[in-house]
Amino acid sequence: MSNVVPPQPPTPAPAPPWNPQRPSPMPHHRYRPFQDRVSVPASDRSWPSARLERAPLWVPVDLRDGNQALAEPMDTPRKRRFFDLLVRTGFKEIEVGYPSASRTDFDFVRHLVTAGAVPDDVTPVVFTPARPELIDRTFEAIEGLPRAVVHLYIATSPVWREVVLGRNRDEVWRTVREAATHMARRAGDDPGVRFQFSPETFNLTEPDFVLELCDGLTALWDASHDRPVTHNLPATVEIATPNVYADQIEYLHRHLARRDRVILSVHPHNDRGTGVACAELAVLAGAQRVEGCLFGNGERTGNVDLVTLALNLYAQGVDPMVDLGDIDAVRETVEHCNRLPVHPRHPYAGELVHTAFSGTHQDAIDKGFAHHARRAAELGLPEREAPWSVPYLPIDPADLGRSYEAVIRVNSQSGKGGVAYLLRTHHGIDLPAAMRPDFSRVVQEATDDSGREATPKELYELFRATYLADGELRLDAWSTHRQAPGVHRFTGTLRHGDDRAGDHEGTGAGPLSAFVDALAGAGFTVEVLDLTETGRDTPAGTATAASTTSTASTATAASATSTATATTAPTDPAARTAFARCRVNGVTVWGAGQGPTGPAASVHAVLSAVNRAAR
Repeated sequence: MSNVVPPQPPTPAPAPPWNPQRPSPMPHHRYRPFQDRVSVPASDRSWPSARLERAPLWVPVDLRDGNQALAEPMDTPRKRRFFDLLVRTGFKEIEVGYPSASRTDFDFVRHLVTAGAVPDDVTPVVFTPARPELIDRTFEAIEGLPRAVVHLYIATSPVWREVVLGRNRDEVWRTVREAATHMARRAGDDPGVRFQFSPETFNLTEPDFVLELCDGLTALWDASHDRPVTHNLPATVEIATPNVYADQIEYLHRHLARRDRVILSVHPHNDRGTGVACAELAVLAGAQRVEGCLFGNGERTGNVDLVTLALNLYAQGVDPMVDLGDIDAVRETVEHCNRLPVHPRHPYAGELVHTAFSGTHQDAIDKGFAHHARRAAELGLPEREAPWSVPYLPIDPADLGRSYEAVIRVNSQSGKGGVAYLLRTHHGIDLPAAMRPDFSRVVQEATDDSGREATPKELYELFRATYLADGELRLDAWSTHRQAPGVHRFTGTLRHGDDRAGDHEGTGAGPLSAFVDALAGAGFTVEVLDLTETGRDTPAGTATAASTTSTASTATAASATSTATATTAPTDPAARTAFARCRVNGVTVWGAGQGPTGPAASVHAVLSAVNRAAR
């Protein structure tokens, strides 16, 4: 019989009375917490109070580590397209392949050499295990490159040593030393070749063993200011919260020999979904270089996402030192080369990441845009250069080459702010704030019924059908003229449904009040409570200008000096749009109208309200 006692689940602490959760049937006791697997010496931490003030050296590993994670690895044309993208974006150190792993990788490195594709300020990195014949193959691949980093790796943690390699610490160190010596011999005195070492599974390796390996290689490769050694400390498989990784990095940062001749690098994976946080905290803890992939491609849950890291800095006012000003072009190239989609909710780059459907979010963004425009004007700056502070948008989408077309989209979850924003930006219809709830209810009913998003075109058609379409009461022809100082006369033909048209007249202090008087003669008691006009008196189709607003007490006076002669309502968008809130036979309702002049638009807005009250 076996004497091994299986681990027993710990007794959970009593749950507080406000938490009704109960133990799950999942065998969580099979797994050990990080503190039972690796010692993390942590004292006198400095990283929690550090600040990210400068971008680290970004090193994309899409062409090697990311490529190994693809069901269909990239061929040379795809790799070359990806490489050219990385160069254009501004990456200066790029891991280009694992030349000893496949002919495809070897051939691509040779292609870079023979095509002269590597700019003078870009350094390729190539990856090799600690085996002499594979190191030789790697050096064959880079022959002719003026600069290169040869990246040596070996797994170092206890479980990998015991299960995978079958070697103890001394045997691993001997293997690394022999490989590193062979690399130095192959490089000779070539100043263009530098060295990098990765103790794979660093985050599960004893810290003293990592120091022994790294310090030994720093000495063996004779690190100098002109030819520094890179020590890359990967979280090969995430095992703990990001603060633990930061503690591990800070320990090495403080204790590495010849620290000023060492580039301290990190390579976080994303097994716990915290790769970005691990990288950011590692930089706070002393890391100077970060390896990752664009949009986080990689084995299992991926490598750390360099796009998110770079734009996180950007959102803090720190230059990311790479150009992501056309994020859609970057994403399209990566999707083509990897044959993997970027998630629509990916930070910064996702199709929907700058999009708001929620009504409260839309209202805040709409107000934020207006505030930003006013603030830019006050500062005398173009809006693209003014300080950015818009709710729910951590950075200006335009900085990433995005338009504002998709910032606000409307569905059944949306509210008055989003609807008003789309009508204003796409169709020049600037709904008064008090009217927005009225039209929002109409939109919500339509989207609830359809279950679909409403496009800006559909919103405008819904607006027209709700407020601008002919109703039961139609005004076939009409005119106003000043009869005497302070007195206007309205004459017009009103047609009610299929009934015979009737001619009606009215008088008032202005054209609109005269029309209201004529409506009274036709049996409609109308009180204009609010009136808003936008645009200016110009031919239909001309761009609109500033708006004017009238309330019930000023509506008559506002139109008192205006004279309009109109026939039928315009069929094309007009220079003037008016919005009227009216009490019609005791029912309060909004209407809207368009016309070549303010009085014409206002008359049709009141007529719209009368028709809506009768529905």
